Amino acid sequence: MTDTLTIRRPDDWHLHLRDGAMLQAVLPETARHFARAIIMPNLVPPVVRGDQAAAYRNRILAALPEGMTFDPLMTLYLTEDTDPDDMAAAHASGLVKAVKLYPAGATTNSASGVQDFDKVRPVLEKMAEIGLPMCVHGEVTDAEIDIFDREAVFIDRVLDPIRKATPGLRVVMEHITTANGVDYVKSNDKDLGATITAHHLIINRNHILVGGIKPHYYCLPVAKREEHRLALLAAATSGDARYFLGTDSAPHTDANKEMACGCAGCFTATNTMSLVAEMFDREGALDKLEGFVSLNGPAFYRLPVNELTITLTKGEPVEYPDKIDCDEGPVTVFEPGFPLHWRVT
Repeated sequence: MTDTLTIRRPDDWHLHLRDGAMLQAVLPETARHFARAIIMPNLVPPVVRGDQAAAYRNRILAALPEGMTFDPLMTLYLTEDTDPDDMAAAHASGLVKAVKLYPAGATTNSASGVQDFDKVRPVLEKMAEIGLPMCVHGEVTDAEIDIFDREAVFIDRVLDPIRKATPGLRVVMEHITTANGVDYVKSNDKDLGATITAHHLIINRNHILVGGIKPHYYCLPVAKREEHRLALLAAATSGDARYFLGTDSAPHTDANKEMACGCAGCFTATNTMSLVAEMFDREGALDKLEGFVSLNGPAFYRLPVNELTITLTKGEPVEYPDKIDCDEGPVTVFEPGFPLHWRVT
C-alpha cells in the first residue's frame, strides 16, 4: 500500500483571501502548501481595474510571513462598465491571469456583477482575442429558479449561448457542483475547464440540513444531492485534464456564519491537501492526484508547473486546529466528519 507520495507543489485555482485582518490571518494557511492561487476579486469595493489588482497584489505580498513563498495570480471583476483596454493592458503586463464573471447577486459581494450580458460582449470578444480566461460563477439568480437547479439552468441559458457567440473564449467553470456541470465539460473538448472544491467532493446537501442546520457546510453554489457529489468525485479522480483543484476556500468569522442570515463559504485552506488525498485514496486514484492538484490547472492557464515538490505521508489521523484566529473573530476550519490520515510532511 502507498503510504508516501511526492508530487509537484500544488496550486489553488480559486481562492478568497479577503483583505485587512482577514488576509493576514488566512494567507499563511494557503501559502504553507500552495505555490500559487487565482485570487478572487470580490472585495468591497471590487477589484475592477488593473491598478486596483496591482495594489491588492502588493497587499497580499506584504501580508506574507517571512520565509514563505507564494505567487498571487490576480483577476479582475467583470462589470458592465469594464474597460476592455484597461483589462487587456493588465493582462499584457503579466499581472492579470483571468477575469471573473459573477451574475449579479449570485454569491458573497456579487452585487456589482453582470445583469445584462449583452453589455459585456465587447469585453468577452477582447478576452477571446487575447486568450484571457473567464472564470465563471455558474448560477442564475432568477427568483423563480430553485437554488438546487441554478447551475444547470445557467449552463443552458447563459454559458452555452455566451460560448457559442464568442468563439475562442477560454472559460473555467468554477466550483462545479452537479453532474450537469461535469457532463458539459466532457462534451466540450476545447477552451473549457472546471474547478472542483475539496468540500464538494465530501458533502452533499444532507450534511447541511439533516439533524439541524450546519452553517459551516453552507456554501454557494450549495452542495447538491449525493448523485452529484459522486459525479464530481468521479471527474476529479478520472485523470481528465479538464478538471483541476480550485478550493473556493472562503473565510468568514463564526459570527457571520452563525447569524440569522449566515454567509456562504467553507474555509478549507488549512486542510485541503489532507482532504483531497483522503478522497483520492478512497477511490484508489492516488496516481491521479498530482494531475488534479498540480498539473491540469497550469496546463489550462498556460503556465509552467511548479519545480518544487511536496510529500504526503499516510499514518495516524492528522489533527488540525478547529479555528483560525483573526482580529475580526475566529474562522472555523472545515471538518469533513471523518479522520484524515494524509498529511504534508
